[in-house]
Parts: sequence; structure tokens; C-alpha cells
Amino acid sequence: MLGIIVWTLFIAIVVNLILKRFHLPTIIGYILTGTIIAYAFNLHAAVNNHDLKEIAEFGVVFLMFTIGLEFSLEHLKRMRKEVFFTGTLQIVVTTAFVITICMFIFSFDFRTSLIIGAALSLSSTAIVLKTYNENNEIKKRHGQRVLGILIMQDIAVIPILLMISLFAADDDKSITSLVFETTVAAGILLALLYIVGKYLLEPFFEHVSKSKSDELFVGSVLLVAIGASYLAHYFGFTYSLGAFVAGMMISETKFKHQVEADLTPFRNLLLGVFFITVGMQINFKVIADNIVIILILLPVLVSLKYLIIYLLVRLDDTKRVAFKTAISLVQIGEFSLAILELARSRSLIDPTYSQILIVTIVISMILTPIILKNMSSLAAKLLTEDTLKLPETYNIDKDTKGHIVVLGFGHLGQEIAHNLREDGHNYVIIEHNLKYFEIGYKDNEPIIFGNAAHKHILESVNIKDACAVIVAIDNPEKLHLICEVIDDLTHNTKTIVKVTRFSEKQELESLHLEHIIVEDDVVARALVNETKICKVDFIKEQKED
Repeated sequence: MLGIIVWTLFIAIVVNLILKRFHLPTIIGYILTGTIIAYAFNLHAAVNNHDLKEIAEFGVVFLMFTIGLEFSLEHLKRMRKEVFFTGTLQIVVTTAFVITICMFIFSFDFRTSLIIGAALSLSSTAIVLKTYNENNEIKKRHGQRVLGILIMQDIAVIPILLMISLFAADDDKSITSLVFETTVAAGILLALLYIVGKYLLEPFFEHVSKSKSDELFVGSVLLVAIGASYLAHYFGFTYSLGAFVAGMMISETKFKHQVEADLTPFRNLLLGVFFITVGMQINFKVIADNIVIILILLPVLVSLKYLIIYLLVRLDDTKRVAFKTAISLVQIGEFSLAILELARSRSLIDPTYSQILIVTIVISMILTPIILKNMSSLAAKLLTEDTLKLPETYNIDKDTKGHIVVLGFGHLGQEIAHNLREDGHNYVIIEHNLKYFEIGYKDNEPIIFGNAAHKHILESVNIKDACAVIVAIDNPEKLHLICEVIDDLTHNTKTIVKVTRFSEKQELESLHLEHIIVEDDVVARALVNETKICKVDFIKEQKED
């Protein structure tokens, strides 16, 4: 066993180092590692080991705990529409479509069709939220929509598991009895977690922090996270649901940031184990025997989920938010694997169909990080301007000259506009995010709603006659695309761009850009300059002594 662990670590490191050269996420590396060790050490059966499954699941548990740290009860109330309306509709509509296909095309019975439909309606919490956490997409509008739907899907696992238990039950226990027991259990669980979170957590952490022991504090964090998960499991719910509620409770205290910092290493390690177990379920013999079915099934399922989620979100949001939300959730998730395995073990679904679905699900999960990495560039290329709830935009005079064009009104763009306004400059802003556009519109900024990657939008602000163009956009791919368009119009002679790293600067050097500010370089210089002041102060203190 120790030898297998050493080899697993070695393979995971080597594979991820190779993938990093191609800018691919570590999730794919872990999944590939799982596939390699499964074949190298004949460990396909090990993935069904109960202890390994429990350890792997706690990667998702800790992920949901840290997500909960970002969302207070008040925040969740504001998200009730995303969670209970959109999330519920997505599950119900997707399940209904899959049931119809299973019954009328494949002639499955209703029970099997319902289980398959419910399983396929779920998406991958682990992959999507890990990626969103890393690139900070979770705080954006589409990130909130995605999180709301995923929370509802996590809640939906409970009735799905109850449904399987009911179908497999030999006794005459009524549905009403099961629903009543579940409702009572949910009430007791939420009441316990609320009381502990409201009245006991902060005093508990204060008492622990007074010991000034890092080990005790980390142990306390693990106690709360695992304890809440166990409590939820004891009452018949998922581990991750209990962890999410516990995270929300801690978010109300002043210890949330320290708790998150201490838990992150455990979360990342166990998520790695989880993704390795996903990779261990790839069976090339099953793929080879059913390649035609899988090649048809995968795009059909992905397209169906995309269409349903896009239309539901589009009811009350922009095309861009609907696109990003839908494309993020097209895969089928880790809870689906557990549901199908449980249904197979209770003879509710044919083992062959179960294996085909599991392989299809895992492939969809493998493709997800690649899709998420290219999501923003796809949105920029495929979508035109959104006009949903769009107020009248600012109109620039045709003879305007010598003004400054600011592209982007995020946090950086807002600071730039503030400074330009204080200095008395004439400027105009282009913003494609409806949320930021509305902020600027309410503040009476000279702001235009549009995609700066389109020539006609840039021409509408007289960009050729502007004295400077400031690109205040953080997305490197979108920034490069915009600079290419500006290069066609002005040869970038007066374009000022902020990038984070020197590698991004090198990618832009072919576009005639003369004014590139590297954030890391500016910050590094500022920090070094501060050390000179510290040194002067230190010398003064020495002389005084």
C-alpha cells in the first residue's frame, strides 16, 4: 500500500508538471493519475472501497465548507431565487426530458428512467466550484447563478437517495412516513447547527485562539467541519450539506478568514484524492465495447443540459450570464456516480447501462476544466451585446477629440474614472458587464454598454481621435483580443494596458504596444522602495541610541 501511495504521488506530480506546460488544470492531472494507477496496479475494484470513498468525499465536503464561509444566511436569502426557483426547475425539467427519452426511445421502465433522469440532472460541484474559487469567478453574476443551482442540486440528492431506498424497500413503509421522518430530521439538524453557530462557535474559537496554539486552532476547525458533516450524515443527509451550513455559520464570526486559510491545505489534498478516484473509474474496455453509444450519448446529454439551463437563466438575466452558467454546468457530477452505483447495487438499473453512464459521466467531468478555462473567450466570440434591462446609454458627440477612452468599469476601471474625473479629463467608458454598466450609469458616468472587441463600438467613441486608450480588463484572452482590434484602428500607439505578469506582456509585444504596465513589477518596486524608508528609519534609531 505504501508503494502504491509513493507511485501515485510521483505520477501525479509528473503528469501535472507536464500539463502545466500546456496551461491545463491540475484536476485533469489527478484524473489521469487515477486512470494510470488503476491499470498499472489493477486497482479498478479499489474504487468501490468504502473507506476510500469516504476519504475522497471529504474533499468535496471541505470544498463546500469553504464555499459556505463566503455566504452568510443573509446572502443565502438574497440567493433564494437562484437556489429554490432556478435550481429546482433545472432538476425537474432535465429529469422530465431524460425520463421521456428513456421510456419512449429505450423502453426502460419508469423507475429506472426516473433514477437515470435524476442522476443526470446533477452537475459537478467539485470541479466547477474548485475552478471558480481559483479564478475568482464565484463572486461574479454567473458564479452566483452557478452556485445557487449547485446548492439546490446538493439538496436534491437527499430525496433522490430516499427515492432509491423506497424503490428497493421490501417492507410496506409509506412515502408519507418517509417524507415526515426526513422533514423532522431536517428541522432538528438545521436547528442544532443554527444554535451552535449563533451562540457557541465564536466563544469557542475565541477560547481556542487564546491558547495561541496553531495545532489546537487547526484541530478545532477540523472538528467543526467534520462534526457538522457527521451530524448531517447521521440525520440521513449528505456530508457536504452539513459542511456548507457550518461554513455559513462561521462566516458570521471574525474567524472566517483564518478558518479558511487553515482548512485550504486539507481541502486541496482530499480533492486530489477525489479526482484520482474518478480517474480510476475509466474502463477502456467498456469504452471500446460501447464507443458508438458513448459518442452519441455524451453530446446529447451535454446539449440537453446546456439548452435547459440557458433558457431558464435567460428568463431573467443576460445572454452572457446565461451562456456562462449553462456552459459551466453541462457536465454530470460526482453525486450522479454515487446514485448510479447505489441503484446498480440494489438491482434498479442494469449493470451494463450503469457502466456506460458512469464512463460517460467521467468523460464529461474530464472535459469540464478545459471548457471552463476557455469560457470567457468563447463568450466574447459567440455573443453579441446584451440589451436586457438596458437603460439609455451615453451618446458621444461626433466631433469629440482629445478625450480618453477607458475600456472596462470593474474595480480598476472605477478607480481610473475617479482619478480622471478629479483631474478634469474628458473621458468615456465602454463596459460589457451589465452589473458594472448599471453602477456607472447610476453614478452618471459617461458610460456606453458594448463589447470593446467589436470595431463599430470602438469607432462609436471616436477612438481614432482619442488622446489615450486605457484597457482596464483583467481577462488576458479578452484583453489580447481587444488590443488586436484597437491595433487595426490606431496601431496601439496610444494604448495603455495593465497586465499582471511579464509573460502576459510578452504575448502583447507583437501588437505595437508601447505602454504596458506590469502589476507585479510595479508592486515589487514599491515594496523595495519601502524597505529603503525602513532602512533610513532604522539608521536614525541607531544614531539616537
